[in-house]
Amino acid sequence: MAIEQHKDVESGYLQQPFIQPEEAAACEEVGSDKSVENGSIGMVFLSTLVAVCGSFTFGTCVGYSAPTQAAIRADLNLSLAEFSMFGSLVTIGAMLGAITSGRITDFIGRKGAMRISTGFCITGWLAVFFSKGSYSLDMGRFFTGYGIGVISYVVPVYIAEIAPKNLRGGLATTNQLLIVTGGSVSFLLGSVINWRELALAGLVPCICLLVGLCFIPESPRWLAKVGREKEFQLALSRLRGKHADISDEAAEILIGVGLMACQQSVGINGIGFYTAEIFVAAGLSSGKAGTIAYACIQIPFTLSGAILMDKSGRRPLVMVSAAGTFLGCLIAGIAFFLKDQNLLLEWVPILAVAGVLIYIAAFSIGLGSVPWVIMSEIFPLHLKGTAGSLVVLVAWLGAWVVSYTFNFLMSWSSPGTLFLYAGCSLLTILFVAKLVPETKGKTLEEIQACLSSQR
Repeated sequence: MAIEQHKDVESGYLQQPFIQPEEAAACEEVGSDKSVENGSIGMVFLSTLVAVCGSFTFGTCVGYSAPTQAAIRADLNLSLAEFSMFGSLVTIGAMLGAITSGRITDFIGRKGAMRISTGFCITGWLAVFFSKGSYSLDMGRFFTGYGIGVISYVVPVYIAEIAPKNLRGGLATTNQLLIVTGGSVSFLLGSVINWRELALAGLVPCICLLVGLCFIPESPRWLAKVGREKEFQLALSRLRGKHADISDEAAEILIGVGLMACQQSVGINGIGFYTAEIFVAAGLSSGKAGTIAYACIQIPFTLSGAILMDKSGRRPLVMVSAAGTFLGCLIAGIAFFLKDQNLLLEWVPILAVAGVLIYIAAFSIGLGSVPWVIMSEIFPLHLKGTAGSLVVLVAWLGAWVVSYTFNFLMSWSSPGTLFLYAGCSLLTILFVAKLVPETKGKTLEEIQACLSSQR
């Protein structure tokens, strides 16, 4: 086989497979149940497990600020504005990581990009651990942000490129599952250890990822793209067995950008970063119990989303999820409205906690993971780097806007802020219903054909 003969792959066409018929007459479609041998499926699972160590790192970074806010402000004498800057710096770093993630991933490969991102995360965690003032604290937060900005792109892309079609949705959803697991672990550990020890704990998944990368193959699609034929054949045989056909996938950049904008516009990073403060503002004596409930509810609902991903489909799952975030924001907004009007005050904490937990459960089951899965499915190989960077940049730009403005918006009007997020949830339902295609059960090639026929 000569990969260089198939330049149409780089142009986005799929007239010829990577493996010629005469060389692989018995080859079946990539991702079909029969084409993935029993021995190789174990390598697919191992590769996914290693990759999502990066997702766990992502979660620990994002979840770090919520349980540590009071302690860091007290120890380092930070004002609310200074801590808000610290909390949001992770998203600024992630935006820069998003801008560069596609180029890095295309230039040095998916594994190389994961190694670089992990290096930034390790540097950032150590800077936070040794911080004596706001400067080193902010630099550490920025570095971890850059690392997870790259991770947020490369992990779902890597999983989508190695997974067979019948498992791709479920395996890709493990990215979000491990993100929320990492965030939940941060919440829980932050309740029992101090903020410096929590930063040190963030090194554990980074080390696991670095070690694990030594034992898994590079993405066959990337190896094929850069013309490394022997390594391509070896990686493909490890992931699919001896017979596999690997090809290109399609793009609709607007869908990816729109989904990420919708995901962030419902306010997840504001509510997630400052959960404890929301519960205290609603009248609870301490936000710790609510924060623990928040942490515990994410994992089972994200796991449920992973199970439903390849059963109910992507579109219905996102729309149901957005309907749930609308309901949660509406209930929480009503709670704060009642508080402002001094009405039914005994119900305010109950409604606020219920609203936030409904919101988190709904977001976790669909909106948290599905946009990343679809992003990893719809971009073609020749646009994956550029388009993927754009989409991840939009995600992190939205995350920064939400996390930085949340405290100020809540100071302006707590019910108004939550009703705003509820409105964005309704717009998300409309966007998905009108523009987002269903990708459940389709090979990446079939997704391309579907999108091309709609143009």
